[in-house]
Amino acid sequence: MIVMKVGGSLYDHPGLGPGLRAYLAELAPEPVLLVPGGGPFGEAVRQLDAVHGIGEEAAHRIALRSLAAPAAFLRCMLEEPLPPATQETPPPIPLPYEGRGDRRAGSGLVPPPLVGEGDRGRGLSLISVLDTDAFATADPALPHSWAVTTDSIAARAAVVYGASRLVLLKSIDIPPGTPWAEAAARGWVDRHFPYVIAGRSILIEPVNFRRRLG
Repeated sequence: MIVMKVGGSLYDHPGLGPGLRAYLAELAPEPVLLVPGGGPFGEAVRQLDAVHGIGEEAAHRIALRSLAAPAAFLRCMLEEPLPPATQETPPPIPLPYEGRGDRRAGSGLVPPPLVGEGDRGRGLSLISVLDTDAFATADPALPHSWAVTTDSIAARAAVVYGASRLVLLKSIDIPPGTPWAEAAARGWVDRHFPYVIAGRSILIEPVNFRRRLG
């Protein structure tokens, strides 16, 4: 599996839909789990917190809930039908654990909580979109602070679900070989990201996708 974070900075690019579909087609038939970045949706919550003093933990939880909007947006970009609206409360999601020797976070590996699944039509990989709010709420390794963005959430998803590769689609270049602590200090990834991937063997591939889109 490939975990792919789609940065919110890309949402304003008019070529995002066809560009993303073409990129995913190149990865077929490898399954891909998409993690939607917050972009303007998360920024709106930050601005409200600055005005009203909601508090960092509460604001971060609200920001996580707001990620349902970019998840739906990504499905539109992939030309996928949106799931039907429901008034039912979703069941609690079991906490995943990372391997046989680590049961601190639950009793077994569970399928990713998803907003929706695609299909293999149009030459695409099997595509799923992470239910970011449910995942981050269920995972005790992710603190509720602005140090955690969807960079860290995508990294944790890659760890928890045993992905072979983590792709970060961004609007910037991260020079090859840059230590992740330095990348975090420069604001290229969030501050918690280096802690999530420390000691992990996942291949991490940052991509300046805005440049690819042209």
